[in-house]
Amino acid sequence: MTKFLLAVHVLAAILAVGPVAVAASMFPPVARRALAAPVPVPGTGTSASTADAGADAGAPGALRLLHRICRVYALVGVVVPVFGFATARQLGVLGSPWLVVSIVLTVLAAVVLGAFVLPAQSALLEGSADRAGATARLAMYTGLFNLLWATVTVLMIVRPGSTTGA
Repeated sequence: MTKFLLAVHVLAAILAVGPVAVAASMFPPVARRALAAPVPVPGTGTSASTADAGADAGAPGALRLLHRICRVYALVGVVVPVFGFATARQLGVLGSPWLVVSIVLTVLAAVVLGAFVLPAQSALLEGSADRAGATARLAMYTGLFNLLWATVTVLMIVRPGSTTGA
C-alpha cells in the first residue's frame, strides 16, 4: 500500500504541480509581449505604434490558456499533499523535521499561488493591473512559488536525518 500511495503522490506532483510551475513561468513574458503589441487608434485604422518588435498577436489567447492551466491544475494539485500525508502516515514519518518543513513550505507555496500569482494573472487579463510593474511583480511571485516547490522536492528526495540511506 505504501508504494501505491507514494507512486500516486509523486505522479500527482509531476502531473499537477509541474504544469502550474511551467504555465505560471510562461505567463509574465507572454504578458510583456502582449503589452508591447501596438494598440489600434479608434477611427483611424492605424496603430499607436508601428513597431511591434516582439509583439505577439496570439498573446491574449495564450494568456487566457496559461491562466486556465494554472487555475485548473492548482485545484488538481490538492491531491499531492493528500497522498503525501497518507504516504507519510504509512511510513511513520509524520513528525520528522524534514516533513514538517516540507509541509510548511507547501502551504507557503499554495498561499503564494492563491493570493499572489493567480490574482495578478487575473488582473493582467482584465486590464485592471498597473501594467508597468505588474509583470515584474508577477514574475517575482512566480519565481518564489517555483523556488518553494523546488525546495520541497529536494527535501522529499534528500530527507535530512533519514535513516534509510537514500
